[in-house]
Amino acid sequence: MFALVDEADSFHHRALALFRADTGPLLVPSLVVGETAYLVGKVLGPRVEALLLADLATSDLTVVDVPLGEWVRIGELVARYADLPLGTVDASVVAAAERLGVTAIATTDRRHFSVVRPAHGEAFELPLLD
Repeated sequence: MFALVDEADSFHHRALALFRADTGPLLVPSLVVGETAYLVGKVLGPRVEALLLADLATSDLTVVDVPLGEWVRIGELVARYADLPLGTVDASVVAAAERLGVTAIATTDRRHFSVVRPAHGEAFELPLLD
């Protein structure tokens, strides 16, 4: 999400092309929104952070909440990949993908997402990095 907002980001054009492609719904866990909003505010300022939040209401992104039972899976993933470390936000992406049957993740984070093995497949597709 940060790459979509920051035109100076090296992944900006690829993220924008992926966002504009008609590939189906783009699901974003709510924890990713929080982390991105914080980072945008810190790096690009509160005005850009406010624009990001306003844009969510009209964008093609669907914010996905974390159901109560999914916190256990997030914790399992954080513990399993402690050596990376995976972290709560990235683990929430994996857990949501598993729950929703999603196999492709739009991320610039090859270090984490190329290592994680989801419960519903061998590996994630990483279209921004391919």
